[in-house]
Amino acid sequence: QLQLVESGGGLVQPGGSLRLSCAASGFTYYAIGWFRQAPGKEREGVSCINTRGDNTNYLDSVKGRFTISRDNANNTVYLQMNSLKPEDTDVYYCAAGPTYYYCSGTRGIGMNYWGKGTLVTVSS
Repeated sequence: QLQLVESGGGLVQPGGSLRLSCAASGFTYYAIGWFRQAPGKEREGVSCINTRGDNTNYLDSVKGRFTISRDNANNTVYLQMNSLKPEDTDVYYCAAGPTYYYCSGTRGIGMNYWGKGTLVTVSS
């Protein structure tokens, strides 16, 4: 059973930055994705990365602002979020699945393991 633990969420002003981390032992062989969900809204994929870290995809609304990366030696995946906007406010979840796919904008059906989430609030 893969256990994912997110960290790095918090309150930030519009235009600010945050870096989310997702840690788990043994996830080297899994594709990893970041998803977000607000109350009353469907979950949506933000970004995914393959096992080697050389293939990524992004939701259109975050392209150029967010960057996903992974450090397999330290069992951690990151989501660097810059130029944050109020509409980025959500609970962000890390997820792992056996196959890399274009998860952006999807609900994460291909992901088998999920973290508990970390809240990102963008507000002045």
